[in-house]
Amino acid sequence: MKVEMNLDNDSNNLVQAPTNGDSEKLSPSNLSSLLGSKDRDYLLCSTAAAAETDQVKISDLGGKVIGIYFSANWYPPCRNFNRVLIGVYEQLKSNGSNFEIVFVSSDEDLDAFNSYRENMPWLSIPFSDLETKKALNRKYDVESIPCLVILQPDNTKDDDTYYDGVELIYRYGVDAFPFTKEKLDELRREEKRKHDSQTVTNLLTNPERDYLLDQTITRKVPVDSLKGKTVGLYLSAQWCMPCVEFTPKLISIYQKIKQALQEKGGGEDFEIVFVSNDRDQSSFESYFGTMPWLALPFRDPTARTLAKYFDVQWIPCLIIIGPDGKTVTKQGRNLINLYQENAYPFTDAKVELLEKEMEEAAKSLPRSEYHAGHRHLLTLVSEGSGGGPFICCDCNEQGSGWAYQCLECGYEVHPRCIRAVTPQSSIEDRVIFIIQICTCSN
Repeated sequence: MKVEMNLDNDSNNLVQAPTNGDSEKLSPSNLSSLLGSKDRDYLLCSTAAAAETDQVKISDLGGKVIGIYFSANWYPPCRNFNRVLIGVYEQLKSNGSNFEIVFVSSDEDLDAFNSYRENMPWLSIPFSDLETKKALNRKYDVESIPCLVILQPDNTKDDDTYYDGVELIYRYGVDAFPFTKEKLDELRREEKRKHDSQTVTNLLTNPERDYLLDQTITRKVPVDSLKGKTVGLYLSAQWCMPCVEFTPKLISIYQKIKQALQEKGGGEDFEIVFVSNDRDQSSFESYFGTMPWLALPFRDPTARTLAKYFDVQWIPCLIIIGPDGKTVTKQGRNLINLYQENAYPFTDAKVELLEKEMEEAAKSLPRSEYHAGHRHLLTLVSEGSGGGPFICCDCNEQGSGWAYQCLECGYEVHPRCIRAVTPQSSIEDRVIFIIQICTCSN
């Protein structure tokens, strides 16, 4: 899974397609104009479909809700979403839903296209039809992939076409169908009702289970024991390298927070619950065995419910629940990276205080530094002077606010990651680093 994600949970942020003149009803002739060409009036069937022909007439799609799916085999976020979309598509088809998907490839060559399409149960525009693919990308202003554009069969209103099918599938799954404004409004109302009545108990329990597992994996800890605590829901997996890299840092921060709260007294407490995305029981047990906190049982259905409820698209992800059972932030991982244990209790008020402290501390930082491992001079920048959200080139974690930035090549590091050197020693460090790489490769 992709490791960085936009965790914006604004349930009203449904992006509608721009108006291109008057909207037209998706009649068979209009579909043919949209998805076909003067030399082609068909789409390719799924390679797994058992049929006498590998083609479907575009006119056969009349009256269906259509998802135009822009994707590519070479991009991991596309492959990750593809698995989710296949599950939703197959469930909708098995229920007899009037839904079809048309794949628009951004693959690099025909072999990659065919390899990617092998697992797709839906239709595709031929790889060779570059003009139709370009026209669709232009029409729907596709700037990033994966992208799923939803078209209604009676597309006569400007708000009948949605760009954000990927978000809708991740957030609502099959429940989003038929993707109408009325259905999405209903889902948003239900989502708001759930968030308003949210408690740690209804988040982490189900009719068959009211407990979590401790490190022994056999002892059961009541979910109700978390009431009144700040709780982090940690969605992670052993197969995910960024997760494996972040987990030791989170363990260290967790232990420091626990120790500080114990020394402070007063009954305040912090706990983390591991929500596994591991692929098998042994991987779950091995990975959880490194963690000092609690966990949902492996493959508990609540794990999938939580991912959908919080619109989690990528891992690792750390969601913070306050003592009152309400969501504090879904940016727990970023806050840990930025402020370490000082991020606790992760509230807006605490983050605002930390940002002010960072601004004050930046006044005493050198305006420029040479950093070990980089040959150019780095300049201190803020969001107001050319900076902004970035991935630190030293620790590979997200940063925001102040950074040391190379104005020549865009290299950026956290101020805390700076290892100041003289210009000459910076060059020497790079030479040693290159020699070590060459030695290892040989």
